[in-house]
Amino acid sequence: MLHLSRLTSLALAIAIVIGAPLAQAAEKTAPATPAAVSPAKTNAAAKPPLPLDELRTFAEVMDRVKAAYVEPVDDKTLLENAIKGMLSNLDPHSAYLGPEDFQELQESTSGEFGGLGIEVGVEDGFVKVVSPIDDTPASKAGIEAGDLIVKINGTPTQGQNMQEAVDKMRGKIGEKITLTLVRDGGTPFDVTLARATIQVKSVKAQMLENGYGYIRITQFQVKTGDEVGKALAKFRKDNGKKMSGLILDLRNNPGGVLQSAVQAADHFLTKGLIVYTKGRIANSELRFSADPADASEGVPLVVLINGGSASASEIVAGALQDQKRGILMGTDTFGKGSVQTVLPLNNDRALKITTALYYTPNGRSIQAQGINPDIVVRRAKVTNEADGENYKEADLLGHLGNGNGGADKPTVKSGAAAKARPQDDDFQLSQALSLLKGLSITRGN
Repeated sequence: MLHLSRLTSLALAIAIVIGAPLAQAAEKTAPATPAAVSPAKTNAAAKPPLPLDELRTFAEVMDRVKAAYVEPVDDKTLLENAIKGMLSNLDPHSAYLGPEDFQELQESTSGEFGGLGIEVGVEDGFVKVVSPIDDTPASKAGIEAGDLIVKINGTPTQGQNMQEAVDKMRGKIGEKITLTLVRDGGTPFDVTLARATIQVKSVKAQMLENGYGYIRITQFQVKTGDEVGKALAKFRKDNGKKMSGLILDLRNNPGGVLQSAVQAADHFLTKGLIVYTKGRIANSELRFSADPADASEGVPLVVLINGGSASASEIVAGALQDQKRGILMGTDTFGKGSVQTVLPLNNDRALKITTALYYTPNGRSIQAQGINPDIVVRRAKVTNEADGENYKEADLLGHLGNGNGGADKPTVKSGAAAKARPQDDDFQLSQALSLLKGLSITRGN
């Protein structure tokens, strides 16, 4: 299974899978050999002899550590540490995955895990419910935003960090768990619920203003491409006509499943190459091209990127930039342009090893360089100032009417505060929206 990711730590990185058969391997712990073959098998005839001196040294070091280390160390621990060292010293993205890390990799690529359906945070040392997810055990049990989780299965949560609490609430599907909650400072009460399969959506879409849509991709999971297609279809249905512009937000997107990244880019393209990869082994030579369908209907597109945009998000941004389909706005991306192959082992473990580099349609490798935006817009705080005591002609007593007809337009008294919109406190997003409006005006839309 081939994948891309931004960081070594699986708690922070999202794997990127290449090849449909390989994506299925990512979702299962089955020990079946993935489609990618190892370099050793492709060139067995020319395999060099084993370095006997180094192997003797390895055996001697292992023997000395077992005999002299301050505490007893078993052979299994020493060998696993040796494997980890072998992989970690190749490059920052190659690693040996133990059972927990391998399972976390599969959950991150599929977007599914066994849990309760609660988004949580930490406040004053307590775990706090930020929001229950609709149609999950948490929402069905009546858990509300703002509830404090003071115990999990009888164990106090005070002093625990958020990840520790999340790990305790996740687990085997169908298994029951009891949460002790405090609501609005009242008396603690228990809620018992069973874990279920939780699907985390990676795409958030909404209309910013009439005719202008916004799609935010937090990471590329197995179903992300389909979710983008559904969002575009809903925009078309709700708007009733061709839209005036779209904003695709890839900021702080660490990567994900490559097939979904290709699908997402393909929703905005009608022809040409999207991405290709190069490596030593035959299965690492891959090319992905767009099909003629255009779910976005060719509307003007602005893509937001920043230093947190990595791997799969850089593939999407690079393809849209090279094909001149969208305007990239923001700051330079992360620069993660290598491809990893995940090789499941027969003991619920796996190897994640770098096997190729990927390239944008114009042949650019963004490894350690990143993608530069077409328009640089850095983060900034947006401060709204109150309007002064201004008057218009229509406010003056005895003013003349408009000879061409139409109602007068006097000063509008400010009433209740308007509902907050995403662009109101996001400078980069507001700049993207302004650019789209300018393009719409100049094109006569």
